[in-house]
Amino acid sequence: MEPEQMTTRRGRPRQTREQAAEVRAHIVVATAEVFARMGSRGLSVAQIIEQAGLARPTFYRYFANATEPLHTVLDHSNARLVGSIRAALTSADEPVALGISLIDAYLDWARGHGRMLRPLFAELYDPASPVSAYRERALDDIRDLVCEAFVELGRPMPNSIDLDTALHVCEYIVYRISADTAPDTDPDAEIVAAARLTMIRVLLTTLGTRSDVTYALTLPAVFPAER
Repeated sequence: MEPEQMTTRRGRPRQTREQAAEVRAHIVVATAEVFARMGSRGLSVAQIIEQAGLARPTFYRYFANATEPLHTVLDHSNARLVGSIRAALTSADEPVALGISLIDAYLDWARGHGRMLRPLFAELYDPASPVSAYRERALDDIRDLVCEAFVELGRPMPNSIDLDTALHVCEYIVYRISADTAPDTDPDAEIVAAARLTMIRVLLTTLGTRSDVTYALTLPAVFPAER
């Protein structure tokens, strides 16, 4: 009698590290899409897996709940903001140009969020939203970067009230842009340009010196001669 032939049980092929990273990233992107539509209060595993086109067990292989991938989204957002401002503050050695670079970095960061900017700014001051805690972390990092820039310029450390006023006004202006823009549309270019000038003027008059403002008066369109 011939020996009995053994059969090999075939299961699902083991997922590679690259494949796992791709699925995880796909879930994070889907989470950002749901957050853009619903905000953090409307975020759920059901919404995310529907957006991602994945089965529920697949989601739970990577995340324990809907908040975890949102934290990843917010981590990326903060890293982009702080990284952009760090690059801006090291790109110029003249104070006025440095301040303008900072504003442009902030606006570029906001522009890169697309539809997600509206709920992001809507939840900045909501203590029940994870967005609020990330805002505080970003502000702490930006304060440190600005203070380092002042040291590099050989200037006294900025007054904490002046610094927070400048940062909060800029934050409020971007919030206004996002709140006044209809969903799924880009902000009006003229409104963004006007907002940019307001942010530059606030930064100059709260953190700059008299010589900075005098120099800025020579720059076209920063301080118009007439209104």
